Amino acid sequence: MKTGRLIKDSVHGEFSLNDFEVKVMDCPQFQRLRRIKQLGFTYLIYPGANHSRFEHSIGTMYLGSKLSDHLNLSDYKKKLVRMASMLHDIGHGPFSHASENVLDIRHEELSAKVIEKTSLNDVLSEEFDTKEIIDIINGKGELGPIVSGELDVDRMDYLIRDSHYTGVAYGVIDIDRIISNLKLKNYLILDKKGIQAAESALVARYQMYPSVYQHHTTRIINAMFRRCLKEIVKKNILKTEDFYNYDDMDIISLCRNSDGFIKDIITRLDNRNLLKILSSIRLNEFARPQDIFKIKEDTLRKCEEEISEDLEIDKKYVIINIPEYPKFSEMKTQVAFGDRLFNLSDISSIVDALKDARFNYPDICVYIPKEKRIEFEKFELENYLDLPEKTKNKYSTLHTKQLRLFD
Repeated sequence: MKTGRLIKDSVHGEFSLNDFEVKVMDCPQFQRLRRIKQLGFTYLIYPGANHSRFEHSIGTMYLGSKLSDHLNLSDYKKKLVRMASMLHDIGHGPFSHASENVLDIRHEELSAKVIEKTSLNDVLSEEFDTKEIIDIINGKGELGPIVSGELDVDRMDYLIRDSHYTGVAYGVIDIDRIISNLKLKNYLILDKKGIQAAESALVARYQMYPSVYQHHTTRIINAMFRRCLKEIVKKNILKTEDFYNYDDMDIISLCRNSDGFIKDIITRLDNRNLLKILSSIRLNEFARPQDIFKIKEDTLRKCEEEISEDLEIDKKYVIINIPEYPKFSEMKTQVAFGDRLFNLSDISSIVDALKDARFNYPDICVYIPKEKRIEFEKFELENYLDLPEKTKNKYSTLHTKQLRLFD
């Protein structure tokens, strides 16, 4: 008879799972997470970044449990939070976020599908109402903010875990200080004594984006993989509705056994023969950089076609990439000063400054094969993606351009 299991985690140390949690962990749907890298192809930049969604999921469960204890939740609610924390990424597709944009579906939706529609549901139903678990994963209800909120245990774990495995020190945050200063009243409220720790966590997340999550080489690799994955879907080699059944190696195998563009891209990734930046424009050169994220896919594809025709390159090998940057919803975290509540961004000049600072690093880039780049050293992306007429940024030399992108 099993009496639970002890886990030795490289980040949080030793903690235990009960018999039922072990039963869920041993389900094939959860074991699949061992074969999905937490940071996708980032190991091509940081060789140590080989940790999996499995590790992150049990780490998130540990922090969910720790926060539940601090909040003095009932025994049932503690078990519910532990299970929801453990399963919050159960629907993540291969190579994690690198594949999510291609599918045009959030991994939380796929997680709900796995919990409701697979054999995992039979196991979970022995002790839980699975709708309660799904609601928490989606940030709903009283317990939702613990797993999917503004200062949630998911973010706490991935920041410190990704920092540990990449060797990038920016993600080190004071988790204990944050947890010990949180209380639950319909949503998580931070005591004023936790402000510095919360500021540090936000700054850490801000710095991890250009250093890891949106590192310039990571962006190139992910753009190549997504273009490759779109071709697989387009050719009906796999069906997106079944994506939660695949792991990283399944997709790699499909690509390696294909031909043409798909085969070429995966061979390039295998050998780190990457596309290169032909030209780029920083977001802070735009009058309203946040509008860049509203550019439609069709508009980008048309611009890529124009560039490919002008440079006489196959259009599949021309990729215009817009960075992915978070909205930093943590800025809206409620901070308690006695009986009064304030948004974190309203009382912290550091946090407020991040609203604009997040546009300092990212840029729009156009990628082409490196063997072609040498031929077009004087190429200027702004001739295709014209800047707004009202751009006044002091670093910009492109004030006179018209904006076609937002027509």
